[in-house]
Amino acid sequence: MDILNETAEKPKDDADVRVGRRVRALRLERNLSLAELAAKAGVSIGALSQIERGLSSLRVKVIWPLAAALDIEPSALIADGNDAVNDLYCVRADSRRRIPVKSEGIAKALLSPPAATLTGMLVTVEAGGGTVEAYAHPGHEFGFVLSGEVELVVDSTTYGLKTGDSFAFKSTLLHAFRNPGAERCQILWVNTTKPSEVRDGA
Repeated sequence: MDILNETAEKPKDDADVRVGRRVRALRLERNLSLAELAAKAGVSIGALSQIERGLSSLRVKVIWPLAAALDIEPSALIADGNDAVNDLYCVRADSRRRIPVKSEGIAKALLSPPAATLTGMLVTVEAGGGTVEAYAHPGHEFGFVLSGEVELVVDSTTYGLKTGDSFAFKSTLLHAFRNPGAERCQILWVNTTKPSEVRDGA
């Protein structure tokens, strides 16, 4: 492809520089060379290099294949510092994205930014709330009970955990959890799978 057909060349500006740095950081985190990412996204190496250096702006038709090649949402590429998606390495307290769950009394807020390899969540379990059924998925997970108490079941074994307790296990083991207490429970939960794969009961 001709670079002029893929990007709109223009003088370097702050927005293009931020996007370029984001693309480069995401590429490096995935251990991809310029040539490898360009091939996956269907753009020329020259066009990708111009984007990463902030010399060209992303056209709509480039954003989607590039995001797909990086395995992220398109909005994560072009969000500015004030966007709800936030920036590459940080998530502000007022910009956390909710992860849909099936069970009543459970809420999951995404703590990790778009470029993160790990999925960090703030899991809130209301009194009496819990998973509908045990579930499993690829990966590993770790949790730290910030407040309240939780009853965690992993591979048919039940563990009673309170504030300050922590846990870790393979996500391929059937697991479930509930709040047996009278107060809300909050857990810092880290998973090696993508947000879409860690939905409660998925």
